Amino acid sequence: MDGAYTTALIEMGTSLATLAVKGTASVVHSKIKAIKDEKDIIRIRQTYGEIVGELITEREEAIRIAQAYKSELDRIEISDEDIKHLHTTVERLLELFKVMSPTAPIDKFEQMKDLISVDSLKAIQLLGFNYKAAIGEPLTQLCADAILSKAKSKSSARSDKPRK
Repeated sequence: MDGAYTTALIEMGTSLATLAVKGTASVVHSKIKAIKDEKDIIRIRQTYGEIVGELITEREEAIRIAQAYKSELDRIEISDEDIKHLHTTVERLLELFKVMSPTAPIDKFEQMKDLISVDSLKAIQLLGFNYKAAIGEPLTQLCADAILSKAKSKSSARSDKPRK
């Protein structure tokens, strides 16, 4: 896991623990018990207003934490549709390779294609494998490095030309 991912999970866990420790239910119960014998309607209304306000605030915090957890999960999880799309794409690429290079050992790649199924990839993902970090991030970095090296070579070629 990368540092940002771990930090985000720790922060959400801390917020969730704080929310859980607050003991809203027991505080609300205590406040309601305390005002049962109260005769002043304004005081009763005020207390109920405070209770409702606290409950709404805590609900919003719980929703924020749940959305943050969902966002982190979406960041690493590959959906069934994405896996099916990946499988179809690999299948088409293999067909192209067969046409372009009939002597290439495509059989080995066919076996790889069989591994890219919803069942096998989901099982591996459930065991904790993060495809986006393991494959996507290095691939992104590789592309970025290739683009930057091309840009650097072009700019150095321009600076090497004599000026008239």
